[in-house]
Amino acid sequence: MDIAALKRELDGLKIEDNPAIVQQKSRDFYWYSPVLKRQLENVTADLVVSPRNQGEVVRVLAACHRLGIPVTPRGTGTGNYGQAMPLSGGVVLSLAEMNEVTTIAAGRVICGPGAILADIDRATRAHSGQELRLHPSTYNTASIGGFIAGGSGGVGSINFGGLRDFGNVIRLRVVTMEAEPKVLDLTGEDLHKVTHAYGTNGIIVEVEMPLTASYDWIDVIVGFDSFIGAARYGNALACQDGLLTKLITPIAAPVPQDYFKRHQRFFRPGQSICLVMVAPQSLDAFLAFTRREGGEVVMNAASMSEAEKKGLPPAFELAWNHTTLRALRVDPSITYLQSLYPFPNQLALVEKMDAMFPGEVFSHLEFVRFDGNITCFGLPLVKFTSEERLDEIIRLHEENGCPIFNPHRYTLEEGGMKQTDDIQLAFKREADPQGLLNPGKMIAWENPDYDYRSGKTFLFKGLQRAG
Repeated sequence: MDIAALKRELDGLKIEDNPAIVQQKSRDFYWYSPVLKRQLENVTADLVVSPRNQGEVVRVLAACHRLGIPVTPRGTGTGNYGQAMPLSGGVVLSLAEMNEVTTIAAGRVICGPGAILADIDRATRAHSGQELRLHPSTYNTASIGGFIAGGSGGVGSINFGGLRDFGNVIRLRVVTMEAEPKVLDLTGEDLHKVTHAYGTNGIIVEVEMPLTASYDWIDVIVGFDSFIGAARYGNALACQDGLLTKLITPIAAPVPQDYFKRHQRFFRPGQSICLVMVAPQSLDAFLAFTRREGGEVVMNAASMSEAEKKGLPPAFELAWNHTTLRALRVDPSITYLQSLYPFPNQLALVEKMDAMFPGEVFSHLEFVRFDGNITCFGLPLVKFTSEERLDEIIRLHEENGCPIFNPHRYTLEEGGMKQTDDIQLAFKREADPQGLLNPGKMIAWENPDYDYRSGKTFLFKGLQRAG
């Protein structure tokens, strides 16, 4: 790998070759997984290049193609599965400086891939009282390009589903990695070639996303004597068509008491909770519904003074992957899983799995719209003892009808997040004929014998029609 020649070709671009900084920029939150921590600990790039515009991206990809140097794109490195980690070294292409919000209109925003989600919302709220439909719990630090290329859903998924669903991304502009890179605008079904593909099928240089009305969302925490009580309440709340919520997150005791340090004063010992973000106009009706359902409102931000709220993180920073992050800060032996409880049997499955691993697996649900129905994902915390036991817990979930999207695998297919098919592979051959974009992440490209036609459940399905 002729890195010296690449530096000469990229003269004038922002380049970082300090080994300590390069290693830092070669990492994400892979250490959530003890398996990935062992496998990826020594992964590092040779160089970090930070383009400022589309023209510089084209220049980098053309030069790296000529020299046969791998390129791994990076947003801000908040992914959990090694999505942005350069398994083959080469260049980490940091898109953080391409962060301009260029157009805001009714129902849509256009911006660079490096724009931080919270910054986009600040701009769209100030402009016209709008906000993004969806965001991860890393809202204040994650980039929009990284969310699309490495994420799946999050806060707002209770209303809009996930990035897998038609309409949740409007358009992506991507650059291919060829001798003369092409600039492609993808819309409609073509978007699924690039969403949650870890940058293996082209580099995102511009994003157009849908917007919805913004509100001053109110954080409320509701307490229950049992976790299944919190889960039933969350399901019932999610089915209330007239109540506007953005987050419904049941979490089993003792997780809130042990790991939500700044909120501990609100919880009784042994109390399970449901985190909720509710729109102001729905608050009174929401509180009436909660009383009827037997929930105890243990925190209502609308009735707290600024002094009482000072230092409290927002509810979404206790939810989704932040639940695991807060647990890891207290207990490094904790890891997690990602499961689906399929509609219409989600509550029966939740109750069954919650009882199966006492003291070892701690339930955490996120209610979402999934294929038009209300159901929930599980992001349970797991006391890690061995990889063998972790695999056994995964097997027991799947044998009981709860598909696992495995966060302890760094390839698209093994994690169950994205299905590779003939259409994906054809686009890969077109967009990256030498296989230099984030190599090692797409098994079907690396191994022609890989069976990607299995009956496994994938979150992002393939593009070929059934039948």
